[in-house]
Amino acid sequence: MNTEEYLRANNIKITKGRVSIFNILTKSKDALTVEYIYEECKIKSINIDLSTVYRTLELFKNKKIVDKFDLGHGKYNYIINNNRHKHILECTICHKEVEIDCPMQQVEQMIKNKTGFTILDDNLNFKLEGICRECINKN
Repeated sequence: MNTEEYLRANNIKITKGRVSIFNILTKSKDALTVEYIYEECKIKSINIDLSTVYRTLELFKNKKIVDKFDLGHGKYNYIINNNRHKHILECTICHKEVEIDCPMQQVEQMIKNKTGFTILDDNLNFKLEGICRECINKN
């Protein structure tokens, strides 16, 4: 499925800017900043405003096409959602389970931003247990 077909399948109106932003994201294995995406559009002679890049990324996030990572200080990175690895949180009282995205992609990006290192492999195994809000409120 090409970019335009994919966007249409997600009920997104086709524009040059949206297609360009999507293509920039899909060609990168790293999470990207809004500013980086904006500069790439300018290099490709796509006439687009920075605010359009922000709005498009929020649209993609709302449609679950991209994941948005908070780097702190009002900075965010975006990466194509490839249905990455998930973790399950389990309440030790009622055994309710909640699925969350693995935070390693965000951790790896933070490490790269601070040190310049690109993580090639990680071995992180953990089981998450806790008490859900409903069970806490019952006690």
